[in-house]
Amino acid sequence: MVPRRMRCSELPAATDWPTTMQCLALRTLRLLQLPLLVGLLAWPTCAEPAATNDQRRTILVVGDSISAGYGMAMEEGWVNLLRQKLAGSARVVNASITGDTTAGGLARLPKTLAVHRPDVVVIELGGNDGLRGYPLRHIRENLLAMTREVTAIGAKPVLAGMRLPPSYGRYAESFHRIYFDIAAALNVPLVPFLLEGVATDEELMQRDGIHPSADAQPMLLDNLWPVLAQVLD
Repeated sequence: MVPRRMRCSELPAATDWPTTMQCLALRTLRLLQLPLLVGLLAWPTCAEPAATNDQRRTILVVGDSISAGYGMAMEEGWVNLLRQKLAGSARVVNASITGDTTAGGLARLPKTLAVHRPDVVVIELGGNDGLRGYPLRHIRENLLAMTREVTAIGAKPVLAGMRLPPSYGRYAESFHRIYFDIAAALNVPLVPFLLEGVATDEELMQRDGIHPSADAQPMLLDNLWPVLAQVLD
């Protein structure tokens, strides 16, 4: 936990991360509160209703602000770009909530799976846990439980990994390794870092330094697509 009064200039230098991201530890604690409330209010409209006569495969995305399209029109987000890409061949349901954590995702997963009966579930969670410094053991347990629940209903999980700024030190390294450990233990597909090529480019990030911009959304889809295409094949 970073003291509230610590200035951005007091954070460790990071040569491979934008200056805005070095301030992330300080700004996240307050920036994540409003998005969480906004996401919860918007939740009823995030997911499409189950289509009982739709014979296409269903892809369910369970994520946070990165997948909910925070700070942009919903149609600009990578999930909607995926929906457009798969139009006619698969149904894409976005059950992402801005500000959500692995605990929140785990709590709502059973009902979400029951309603939408997905064939593939993209799990994009953990970033908010890490930015808030939650215990790594709890993050790991929640992601493991979510992945197992998905496989238990016969669906295929896809893990979308996240990274933390270098200012989080060894915690950041251990956090990122969680995704690889789970993927190896349960033999599930992994996207190592959904924001690869985006998080270190200030021009592709919103002014808060946390969320990718609308221009970055095609890159997020490009990072996910090779892994998802193999699952759908």
